[in-house]
Amino acid sequence: MSTQIVPYLYFNGNCREAMTFYHTCLGGELQLQAIKDTPIAGQFHPDEGELIMHAELRGGSFTLMASDMLRDSLKRGNALALLLNCGSEAELRGFFDALAVDGQVLQPVRTEFWGATFGQLIDKFGNTWMLNFTAAPTA
Repeated sequence: MSTQIVPYLYFNGNCREAMTFYHTCLGGELQLQAIKDTPIAGQFHPDEGELIMHAELRGGSFTLMASDMLRDSLKRGNALALLLNCGSEAELRGFFDALAVDGQVLQPVRTEFWGATFGQLIDKFGNTWMLNFTAAPTA
């Protein structure tokens, strides 16, 4: 297996909802593990049992992982964006439209000066997405 960087997102109690949303938008296979279903469940407050210890969404060429933060320890920031390089403009537009539901479009999908089709949004969970498609050069 080659070395790779995998985005790992943290949520404030809504990891299941967010990852289910991403699964609906992006497809792939989603695995969710609640705290109550782990061998260390006894180390947590009973109210935390439904929180997600680990989530993993795997698609054809992507992996996205996530979990819930405990006891309101999540700190929101703007130092991270998820870049989704798409295989076609149609794929980009489909993902963009799905991820933008109840979110905020920062930059509508358009052809940029560098030649790529590009759009940027903040999804309903506060995560920033950049979607990009660069067509193969024609001879």
